[in-house]
Amino acid sequence: MSHPLPDPAARLARAKPAPYVVYLVDDDAAVCSSLAVLLSSFGYASAAYASAEDLLAVAAHLAPGCLIVDVCLPGMDGLSLQAELAARGVRHPVIVVTGHADVPLAVRAMKAGAVDLIEKPFSADDIIAAVRSALARLEDARQHTMAAETALSRLALLTPREHEVLVQLVAGRANKGIAHVLGISPRTVEIHRANIMEKLGCRSLAEAVRLALAAGLVPEV
Repeated sequence: MSHPLPDPAARLARAKPAPYVVYLVDDDAAVCSSLAVLLSSFGYASAAYASAEDLLAVAAHLAPGCLIVDVCLPGMDGLSLQAELAARGVRHPVIVVTGHADVPLAVRAMKAGAVDLIEKPFSADDIIAAVRSALARLEDARQHTMAAETALSRLALLTPREHEVLVQLVAGRANKGIAHVLGISPRTVEIHRANIMEKLGCRSLAEAVRLALAAGLVPEV
């Protein structure tokens, strides 16, 4: 792989990426070295492993990031590594690289969840675009997890009755309908609704419903 070294001024103009690590799994030391230089020039940290087994030995302790995995590796191949990581619950996005791409290989990699499959010889633009895509997917997942955790913590502030009322609100029922289902008065429902909005920190019913859905609350219809 060949790539021009970025202009220092252009490098400074780039936004600093999030502190993720790009893990390189390739038995070709020259390729790993070249990729490391490229990634560093764009502000990405990297770590290289010469085999799938080397990566798996530390898989449980990987910092957040993505993987660039060569298909052809000594011992376990790259696609088998991808499958084994998924089986272990390691959710790092995987970019697969190969010197012999074909349709069955591409389909297998994508079905296993690969972000991209890049054929050698690849360009710097191809690699950086794939890394950005992989880390964007990771960031989206992180934001989703954080939103769910925040929503769950807010819902934990509700009393059991307020939680019941919220479930009915998410189901789309109006105050009278909720009162009928729960066997309480419409006025009591209004009081619970006001308390729910205050505790959840929501200014509208739509916002409260979105928060409840983010927490995984699924109403019984």
